[in-house]
Amino acid sequence: MQFANPTYLYLLLILVPLIAWYIIRMSKTQASFKLASTNAFNSKNRGFKTYLRHLPFGLRMIAIALIIVVIARPQAVNSWEESETQGIDIVLALDVSGSMLAQDLQPNRLEAAKKVAAEFITDRKNDNIGLVIFAGESFTQCPMTTDHKVLLNLLSGIDFGLIEDGTAIGLGLANAVNRLKDSESKSKVVILLTDGSNNRGQIAPLTAADLAKSYGIRVYTIGAGTKGMAPTPVQTPFGMRLQNMPVDIDEKTLTEIASLTGGKYFRAEDNASLSNIYNEIDELEKYLISVQNVTKKQELFMPFALLALGLILVELILRRTWLRNVP
Repeated sequence: MQFANPTYLYLLLILVPLIAWYIIRMSKTQASFKLASTNAFNSKNRGFKTYLRHLPFGLRMIAIALIIVVIARPQAVNSWEESETQGIDIVLALDVSGSMLAQDLQPNRLEAAKKVAAEFITDRKNDNIGLVIFAGESFTQCPMTTDHKVLLNLLSGIDFGLIEDGTAIGLGLANAVNRLKDSESKSKVVILLTDGSNNRGQIAPLTAADLAKSYGIRVYTIGAGTKGMAPTPVQTPFGMRLQNMPVDIDEKTLTEIASLTGGKYFRAEDNASLSNIYNEIDELEKYLISVQNVTKKQELFMPFALLALGLILVELILRRTWLRNVP
């Protein structure tokens, strides 16, 4: 319950001086005199009316309080929200080639990409998301799903060595497009992350981009890696050793893919910039939310008004009948 005019409730404070005035008045109307005995005034000799002489005043105070509540207009409020959400269909295409083990991102490019992708998935609660990985070949790690717990488990299981090494960007993008081409969503997106140049696969990256465009799919491309040299694990006769290897990202092709499909190209040179890129994509791809607030109010003053009227009538009846001669 709430009040339409809650400030009127401050009028309840006027009851305090009224009660104080009543107490003072009653004390002044009582006289004192000496008697040899008070037996005549013992409680067993007092009439029942004596105990009820304060009842009319009490009824009046309650009636005034109820009238103030009526003025404040008590209401019952039922409020609910009708919302309509439309998620976006997204496929993450992730490079898992050997160069993704380079440590210019911490602990390496692949683990950094997995971590940021997991945060992105967690934030997109209403989206249908799939996961494609590629190296020398490409396959679907997780089909389109809204069960993000399953998706996150499959994402965490990704590691180097699942696929023959290489960088088949065109094949990875084509596989992602194949997952989205039959989608009925108004917004279809591929987020493709790689750290190299296309050197494997039967499909050229721009051919796959044309395919994405024909199905109305936007492609955001991310080049992961610093500029210049990056410490990369390399197999040597003495085992795995870190060596500085040149970073070779085909930014021209990745930019063309994004431009052709209405997306955008980003360069992630460290963990912070990679996280910012996913945050920017998250802002660019907001799903539709239609919210309608419905509020229903019901006036509740009538019971209080009737009760106040009843108490006033009872007070008047008592004063003019039963308690008429009670001081």
